[in-house]
Amino acid sequence: MLRPKVLLRPAWVLSLTAILAACGGGDTQVTENPLPPPAEQPVVNYSGPAPATDDIRHFKEALWDNIATEDRCGACHIQGQQSPTFARNDDINQAYTDINGLVNLARPGDSALVTKVAGGHNCWLSSDSACEDIMATWIGNWASLANAQDTSTDIELQAPVSRAPGSTRNFPASSDLFADTVYPVLNTYCADCHTSSATIPISPYFASADVLEAYEAAKDRLNLDDPASSRVVVRLREQFHNCWSDCDDDAATLSAAISDMAAEIALTELDPQLVHSDALSLYEGVLASGGGRFDSNAIAKWEFKTGSGNQAFDTSGVDPALDLTLSGEYNWVGGYGIQLGNGKAQGTTTASRKLYELIVGTGEFAIEAWVAPANVTQKGPARIVSYSGGRDRRNFTLGQTLYNYDVMLRTENTDVNGEPILSTDDDAEVLQASLQHVVINYSATDGRQIYVNGEYTGDIDDTAPGSLLDWDDSFAFVLGNEVSGDRPWAGTLRMVAIHNRPLNEQAIAGNFAAGVGQKYFLLFGISDIIDIPQSYVMFEVSQYDSYSYLFTEPHFISLQSGVATDIDGVTFEGMRIGINGRESFAGQVYSTLATTVTAAEYDEQNGARLSRQGTIIPLEKGPESDEFFLTFERLGDAEHVRVEPTPSAPAAPQDLTPQSEIGVRNFGEINASMAALTGVPVSNTSVNQAFVSLQQQLPSVTDIESYVAANQMAVTQLAIRYCDTLVEDSSLRQQFFPDFDFSQPASVAFSGEASANIITPLLDNMLKTAIATQASRDDVGDELATLISGLSACNGTASCDAAYTRTITKASCAAVLGSAVMLIQ
Repeated sequence: MLRPKVLLRPAWVLSLTAILAACGGGDTQVTENPLPPPAEQPVVNYSGPAPATDDIRHFKEALWDNIATEDRCGACHIQGQQSPTFARNDDINQAYTDINGLVNLARPGDSALVTKVAGGHNCWLSSDSACEDIMATWIGNWASLANAQDTSTDIELQAPVSRAPGSTRNFPASSDLFADTVYPVLNTYCADCHTSSATIPISPYFASADVLEAYEAAKDRLNLDDPASSRVVVRLREQFHNCWSDCDDDAATLSAAISDMAAEIALTELDPQLVHSDALSLYEGVLASGGGRFDSNAIAKWEFKTGSGNQAFDTSGVDPALDLTLSGEYNWVGGYGIQLGNGKAQGTTTASRKLYELIVGTGEFAIEAWVAPANVTQKGPARIVSYSGGRDRRNFTLGQTLYNYDVMLRTENTDVNGEPILSTDDDAEVLQASLQHVVINYSATDGRQIYVNGEYTGDIDDTAPGSLLDWDDSFAFVLGNEVSGDRPWAGTLRMVAIHNRPLNEQAIAGNFAAGVGQKYFLLFGISDIIDIPQSYVMFEVSQYDSYSYLFTEPHFISLQSGVATDIDGVTFEGMRIGINGRESFAGQVYSTLATTVTAAEYDEQNGARLSRQGTIIPLEKGPESDEFFLTFERLGDAEHVRVEPTPSAPAAPQDLTPQSEIGVRNFGEINASMAALTGVPVSNTSVNQAFVSLQQQLPSVTDIESYVAANQMAVTQLAIRYCDTLVEDSSLRQQFFPDFDFSQPASVAFSGEASANIITPLLDNMLKTAIATQASRDDVGDELATLISGLSACNGTASCDAAYTRTITKASCAAVLGSAVMLIQ
């Protein structure tokens, strides 16, 4: 058997051993008081002998108290009934004896209890994965109690089974074959739920009326190489999910349809000339995320692993579970997560009361979330995480306004809506439309604090900390919106947790380093090529979203110690990532790799880094079915001479349509030009407000052929606002028109040669330079004279007073300012 090796301190992540030792014992900065049980927590009656040892007491507190209830394991695995009797209620010491062999305190996720419920054995929830996570959490809590001074959870690398890349069938680009075989079955029997137009739409939408949408959604649920193992078939055959007649017969019908589709797809054979590694699927890797997380005070946690349905399960293991119901516009995201638009995930007020019970008791708490905002234009604030009773009352809220994170918290020193709000600095633009780790701490000493991606933002809470006794226990916990549904947030949530103690800076950095989602270490075996035992190229791989995988941190490593001298001089060149029997058509950033590993740079614990780059590889069949491998142009002494195809001769250049030599000013240039021509500064409140409202309607490019009537309307409106500001400001007006008497009515003010005192300044200031291609000064002057003469006649004008004199001046000014004289360049 290959000897596994423990990756104690990977060079590319924080050293979690020291971090978590600091959090869990010694000079810890976080006091880990036991959680006070909420009123609704199930009670297990026990009157047997006391625990004989501390470890048995830890077993009872962390695991037995949770699994011994009748709705879980206490209905069967008790004395006189089903063996093993690890949930027996007559003797905790005997239950402890019976649990041996069923738990793995070093790797809780590998425990037999966990794998049993993960396979559907008496899961007390509708999601096997939720039961799996909760059971692993309880066993992990036991492990933490059993060794409180060393809560480090270093990741242990295990040698994968050696397997050469196999022949495989790949989905064709066209959906035609799917439409003729599998789609009719799915569309006939699954369209009531698995369509985006259903009354209660449930993703994936593989029964959509749009065949292309259905095809894309179905790919990772179909196994072309083993149709009977397809996820949609297993759901019918083994999990009895909405069978339309007999489940076995229905599963056979769907499996036959997938087989018919697969029969028409040729096998993709691996090129025998390639120098290639062993093959792995994503789930054959070593789980890399979550190791080293600080969750000692987590009272609610949502990891969104279910992937379907309308429930997000609380997997904290703290009863009562605060499960959330999804509604409105939402989608499950591959690699764990939910995408929200105009939707929300909300818990009941009864279950939400757990937060009130466990936070008011400590007087402090932390909100932790991995969030990916859809954009930076959301206002409101849009609600990301909220415990509230409507848009104007809450206990706490984490929200978004443009580039800012906002924190609203009800205390004795804030109002019922949690105001004043603490926001990140506008200029810092901390919030970005990318995946970010956000922590909101609150304590009686430091007040509200915001951390993003492991670092304190530096935003000071000017509101004094206060008691939380004013909290309302009738509110509901909600994600992605307000409980009233009128403050939606658009984005993706990958994980949310509520702690009833603040997280110290070491814990925040550790949780950020631990990452989120389906992240694995994939060890691609190359021992048979370079003749070094247990040697691998190791990648950190995660499902980036529903359409791709992220490959990062390639390292060369051996799981056998004492091989540094053998490693000296191993060459890696032209490394590429293969998927399903062929090299991926995209994401080959390592194809230019050319490096030689030396004994001096190789580290027994961490191996040797091959590249600092990462890349995206398109998802094809889904994480359960996609098979990865590596190819090399040179690996050690093995070499594959890659002959690049001769590029096609470039097409003969074509003459493009001649472009105009003149253009128009864009929105910024127009604003600056009008300010310079009138003397009204751009900072003037009136013109600035007009510019902001008209900015999107003004030309955004200088191409004159793209200029449309709507652009001219905006130019005219902005010109009128500038001229209005110029004429109404007595100082600016006097400076611009020094010889004109604005106190006279229009019929008098513009009589005789007086109109020249308006026309001449306009021409002097707005046609300053004689340009051969612009309108002549005389022509513009004649047009203005005609305009003023017609308006100053006051025919039919209700009032021909001095105010009308200013109006005529504004019109004359705007006629020149908004014309081609200013616009064309």
